[in-house]
Amino acid sequence: MNIEKLKEVLQDQPKFRFRQCYQAVFFDFIKNWDEATNLPLSLRVELNKNCPLDINSEISESKNKKTFKALITLSDKEKIETVLMRHGNRNTVCVSAQIGCPLKCKFCATGQMGFIRDLESMEIIEQVLLWSRYLKKYDERVTNIVFMGMGEPFLNYENVMQSIKLLNDHQAFNIGARHISISTVGLVDGIKKLAKEDLQINLAISLHATNDKLRSELMPINKEFHLTELFRAIDDYIEKTNRRVMFEYLLIKGINDSERDARSLAKIMGNNKLYLVNLIPYNPIESGLGNKFKSSDNRTIEKFMEILTQEKVNFTQRYKFGKDIKGACGQLAGKE
Repeated sequence: MNIEKLKEVLQDQPKFRFRQCYQAVFFDFIKNWDEATNLPLSLRVELNKNCPLDINSEISESKNKKTFKALITLSDKEKIETVLMRHGNRNTVCVSAQIGCPLKCKFCATGQMGFIRDLESMEIIEQVLLWSRYLKKYDERVTNIVFMGMGEPFLNYENVMQSIKLLNDHQAFNIGARHISISTVGLVDGIKKLAKEDLQINLAISLHATNDKLRSELMPINKEFHLTELFRAIDDYIEKTNRRVMFEYLLIKGINDSERDARSLAKIMGNNKLYLVNLIPYNPIESGLGNKFKSSDNRTIEKFMEILTQEKVNFTQRYKFGKDIKGACGQLAGKE
């Protein structure tokens, strides 16, 4: 959907036509302009010709019928993936911010595919639009957005923020800012920028290790932003916003899941009530070093959680969504 093209088509129309079209696309989630019956027939014909609403996608469904992955082919034939997770009353969409990723995290399929380009803001919106149309069949709407798909959101900061403002617009998707989360590998400049935004969106940090040596091995970006600098930026963010920060921690067998690792994590978290750890069992990928990693076994995970509980660390364990369709955390790679 090209908003500038839409404005061009509507330039000789009454001003209220743009608002009608805007609402039809981003609130009523029409798939074709013929559904916008409040528009003149001649205008609908012109819009279908010059501003088509088709989204080229293929959708796959997990066995438990709670997770759905879409492979979207963009106008330049590049491909991205987005995931819908349905859990209780929540419909969470995981969106991608880039095609590929330049950061080369060892455990991530997107990081192994390299970087192609940033997504435009409307290409980000298109992902949410796809799932909004899908849920419309069930008289449901998207309730939550997580920027945890392909790419690093803070490397595409302006387009990500522009898309968030549209998602938050009460005359469009009307998704509350507190229901929108951005996950970053820990780009300090991005964290500082976000702290200045007048939006109460959530911040998540991909941590995955408690010392610089291991984290640099897993996540090369840590060589640029060491843990001390990262946590300084996080604490400044909390001081400015008074908002909780989530720390994502993949549990990888024999790498970062020992009792010593658990105690080290507890030490880093301290007693900060605005720190929350999200434990994530590792999801296997098919390329790079990540295909040699394995998820921690249940007993190890239980012991890890026991230690965090003893040390009074705030934590949660992520539900397993979409592993069978390669739609789980770290598995997106822009292919079926």
